[in-house]
Amino acid sequence: MIQSWNGEMSSLKDELQKGGWSCVIGNGVEMRSFSRRGVADLYDVLTNEPDLLDGASIADKVVGKGAAALMVLGKVSRLYTHIISTPALALLRSAGVITDFDVETDYIINRDGTGRCPVEILCDGLSEPEKMLPLISDFLSRIRS
Repeated sequence: MIQSWNGEMSSLKDELQKGGWSCVIGNGVEMRSFSRRGVADLYDVLTNEPDLLDGASIADKVVGKGAAALMVLGKVSRLYTHIISTPALALLRSAGVITDFDVETDYIINRDGTGRCPVEILCDGLSEPEKMLPLISDFLSRIRS
């Protein structure tokens, strides 16, 4: 199983880099690529196609605590990311998600580069992904309207 995971993860990482995607998800049968920034794609997959995440491997550019919560709720098995926040890494490790990364940082910077990611701020002080989900849902509803 590790060998197939390594092969799948290598393919996902290649696709992430070459395709310029923000996130690539593979579940052994299917590989899907996503381009929106932030947690929108992961949230939509979790709410509309949860089977895609169950047991999946993911290659992602940046993972903060909100994205980590969505991955844990989706029962993702393995993650590679270029940048991960310390709170996200702790959450993933506590859930048993195999996590490989290039850079660990105290927090994820917002899109403007002026402060912390708003979704990470929302998740501060919470350790249960189930409690983070409605906050993420409300945040996405506000920015989408």
